[in-house]
Amino acid sequence: MPESTHIHETAIVEKGAELDSGVIVGAYAIVHAGARVGAGTTVGPHSVIEGSVTLGRNNRVSQFASLGSEPQDLKYNGEPTRVEIGDDNTIREFTTVNRGTEGGGGITNIGNSNILMAYSHVAHDCHVGSSVVLANCATLAGHVTIEDYAVVGGLAGIHQYCRIGTSAMIGGASAVVQDVPPFCMAHGNHADLRGLNAIGLRRRGFTAEQIKEVRAAYKILFQKGLKLKDAIETLKRDFAGSEPVQTMVRFVAGSERGIVR
Repeated sequence: MPESTHIHETAIVEKGAELDSGVIVGAYAIVHAGARVGAGTTVGPHSVIEGSVTLGRNNRVSQFASLGSEPQDLKYNGEPTRVEIGDDNTIREFTTVNRGTEGGGGITNIGNSNILMAYSHVAHDCHVGSSVVLANCATLAGHVTIEDYAVVGGLAGIHQYCRIGTSAMIGGASAVVQDVPPFCMAHGNHADLRGLNAIGLRRRGFTAEQIKEVRAAYKILFQKGLKLKDAIETLKRDFAGSEPVQTMVRFVAGSERGIVR
């Protein structure tokens, strides 16, 4: 084990766990066999990394977090499944990330540069992109997909199999039971659409023209009274050269749970 790795004397790192250089394991933390922790990652006091978990580089895992515990799924029968987490993530106190199930593909994965605030929960077979924010107590049920740059507000709950599109924003204490399209804001119980996340788009560097195109697409999809298939065909034809609009089109056309309106 590299000399620069530091394990507190009260921590437990089981034989078979792999720690890269510069890893810090805090007091009373437990890293189980099968876990892999990338260079520069900090595992906070009393946190637990259990089962087949891969943590990338430069992650900060705060105290009492739980990564890789068994899925809360009655169909799970002990089969080997895993969690994969990328680089530069902040995982705050009491966050829980469950590993996948055989029926869901066997993997829960989280990308890079995300912030999972205190008490947030990522259930089995979820797929979280990069630069995502899960605010305090945000809860993802099983098989949820959160695309890049999305924000899920505090105390919000996302129903199983729902998708949250890129740069979408979910208001605090919302209950989301259908897919939320890219670039949109949704809020309420049950959540409905509240317009575009224009501030988020500007922060991502979208041009004024791109935001104008997305705003026009939003109106065609949700405010013109068109059948969804007719709105999709209109956008494919009239905004063929707009990648942001076509991102919306692909998302909406691929929805299986239906779209929040």
